[in-house]
Amino acid sequence: MSTLWLEVTLPFEEEDGEAAEAAAQVLARWSQGRVVWSYEQPRVDATNRVRERGPVTVRAYIPVTPENLESTRRQVAEALWHLHVIRPMPEPRFRVLQDEDWLQAWKRFYRPIRVGHRLLVLPAWMSSDDPERIPIFIEPGTAFGTGMHPSTRLCLEALETWVQPQRPLLDVGCGSGILAIAGAKLGARPAVGVDIEPEAIEEARKNAVRNQVGAVTSFLVGSVPEILAGKAPVRRAPVVVANIFADVLADLLGQGLARLLTPDGVLILSGILEDKAHLVQQAAARQGLRLVRRTQEGEWVCLHYKIVTPSS
Repeated sequence: MSTLWLEVTLPFEEEDGEAAEAAAQVLARWSQGRVVWSYEQPRVDATNRVRERGPVTVRAYIPVTPENLESTRRQVAEALWHLHVIRPMPEPRFRVLQDEDWLQAWKRFYRPIRVGHRLLVLPAWMSSDDPERIPIFIEPGTAFGTGMHPSTRLCLEALETWVQPQRPLLDVGCGSGILAIAGAKLGARPAVGVDIEPEAIEEARKNAVRNQVGAVTSFLVGSVPEILAGKAPVRRAPVVVANIFADVLADLLGQGLARLLTPDGVLILSGILEDKAHLVQQAAARQGLRLVRRTQEGEWVCLHYKIVTPSS
């Protein structure tokens, strides 16, 4: 039975980031993670860092057969229509690709991404041409975890600031493993990632090997309770990062996320839309955390917290 690929394209305006994120999450389930964000007006700032702005197009590539092509198209359109009831969505565009054509269509939207002052995120099939930067090779999947999403870039920049060589790092909700891998390449020992999705853990391990940090990284299925229960190689770390969603972060803080920090540690929280930041800030305050830095790209926010001490 021959395989076809259904390409689904949705163009969003700059102010529709939350709708684009919701659509990407729905399409990721259908496409097994083959989702690409491409910005129409990429910009590079004075430090040569990519700063994406303007309209964004979300594309997904869904495997289908001739027999289920039309039914899949209808089901995807229906799922997106249900999203449209909640928030305005553009009309999806559908295109059918042959098996030999889809990969090139998928790959052509990826490019090396300079992040911060030291990092370079590349698709796994590319090679680095910048010897001044630390390369991180990631097999692209969902928007979170490839370096294409602003929240991931904000976390990577934060890791440049806070990672302490030869000291542990914990990545909660690690996805592709990009943040733990970056931490390891910046010197964290060990870098440990957890995720509730077994498929994510499998991909994270592959990416760690691809980046030659398999020996100093560890990935396992779980979340905050599993780490607190001692099921991970590290129970506390001076750097803890979580790039998820605001409501999930607030819930994780209630589960004891801050207890993963050493007394001198920094908690890096991202995946937060600006209008949802208050949810995280309120939950962090209840846990005795002090905001020490806030960074932002577009409507995406990254919050850096430390534990409140008597001297602070």
